[in-house]
Amino acid sequence: MRLPDSQVAVLEAASATEELTIERLSEETGLKPETVTGAAFDLEDAGLVAVSTAETVSHEVSDEGETYAEAGLPEVRLYRAALSAGADDAAVSLGEVIGAADLDGPEVDIALANYARKGYGDVDSGEITADPDADPDADPEATALASLVDGEEPRSSGSRPQAGESVEASDALDQLVRRGLVDRRERAVRSVVLTDEGVTALMEGVEAAETVDRLTPEMLASGEWRDAEFADYNVEADAPAERGGKVHILRQTAERVKDTLVGMGFREMDGPHADAEFWINDCLFMPQDHPARTHWDQFALDVPPMRDIPEDLLDRVRSAHLEGVGDDGQGYHSPWTEEVAREVDLRGHTTSLSMRYLSGNEIGDLEPPERFFSVEKVYRNDTLDPTHLLEFFQIEGWVMAEDLSVRDLMGTFEEFYQQFGITDLQFKPHYNPYTEPSFELFGTHPETGELIEIGNSGMFREEVLRPLGVECDVMAWGLALERLLMLMYGFDDIRDVHGTLCDLDLLRNTEVLH
Repeated sequence: MRLPDSQVAVLEAASATEELTIERLSEETGLKPETVTGAAFDLEDAGLVAVSTAETVSHEVSDEGETYAEAGLPEVRLYRAALSAGADDAAVSLGEVIGAADLDGPEVDIALANYARKGYGDVDSGEITADPDADPDADPEATALASLVDGEEPRSSGSRPQAGESVEASDALDQLVRRGLVDRRERAVRSVVLTDEGVTALMEGVEAAETVDRLTPEMLASGEWRDAEFADYNVEADAPAERGGKVHILRQTAERVKDTLVGMGFREMDGPHADAEFWINDCLFMPQDHPARTHWDQFALDVPPMRDIPEDLLDRVRSAHLEGVGDDGQGYHSPWTEEVAREVDLRGHTTSLSMRYLSGNEIGDLEPPERFFSVEKVYRNDTLDPTHLLEFFQIEGWVMAEDLSVRDLMGTFEEFYQQFGITDLQFKPHYNPYTEPSFELFGTHPETGELIEIGNSGMFREEVLRPLGVECDVMAWGLALERLLMLMYGFDDIRDVHGTLCDLDLLRNTEVLH
């Protein structure tokens, strides 16, 4: 029997009694692993060897995991500090316990996120309690992390518990992977064993054929190709999976939203992601002691205050807050300071862009009618769940014109959402400090049948428009791009398409609807 050199080498190195991996055969033959793999599949097609594939998983502790393995998980340190402070008897100050636990920066949020989940106690209104029956020494995640640091692999493969492994240990390792403390590596390991036909072929003798695997210019020039024996080309052999780049479905939909709004006569706005409280909240007639303006709802930046705010506009906004607008205006009976107005936050809504444009600060004074929009990212300190993220895309829009009404606003929404196949909008009256009347928009989820809130809207109040110098009506809205996707495709969790837990196969295979 005559075979190509590589196949002869693999056949002679293979065993009839032991499965040898591609890596081991590569070492014994001196051939590259990919060459051994190709030869093995060719030999399998000829019935001389059998090739088996096993999926294996290994785990490696990340740098952050190494740090916590040495210092302790943040939630465990928080629990021990809470116990020391007497939180097992009565609630104690959270700030005091955080300081005693030596937690800093992101560790505080990590500790708080996992503290109640693990049953260590409760955190409420700036106070913390500790369950005296909790056992941090038996923390499954800490135990699994310590095992990996010591070079022991808690799990052998797959995402399900292995033989002899508890469900608790399996879940603990999954949690460590989600938290970024452990990296999971999955790979296919192929093994080769001789068949009876392969053993017979070796006993009868196998001769290496001088074959070539490609036609070269030199062979054509010399005429050598006439006498050459070419290796068979196996079109069914495994090849590395190559995945080309693709625009994220969220970005594709954002571009389609932009095209739709431009087609409806709108122009696009842009502006800073980090902006002064003045543009984000004060211009919107939101009192400075409003709950949504605390660090629990927005992200404050430790940077110098913003100086380039027009002084005359600053005075008019201050007057609206303290004294009101018009003969019947009373303003708010709460403090207002320029220092707060100049503080810089990550914008919680793109309405800060609307304030910049309507005031004439961005592109000069505007004359009605005008239409503007933006599809930009915003940031909020929300609790993560299927419909909320810390950062998401907002579809901002407004129309400036004479004699606008809520019917004009509703008609705009019906025209916009119809372009995306959504025709069952519902409207619910709502309160906003900056619009009156106001209402929320809802759409029906195509899979669950539940009503999903998809936006907020209304007519800007006089207290917003007068300080900006606008003397006509302005209707405005903020819509959620991610929730538009939920209605279009039936997703029930926006984390499937956005963030570190997104479903990559879903993103690769889902095409944007047109």
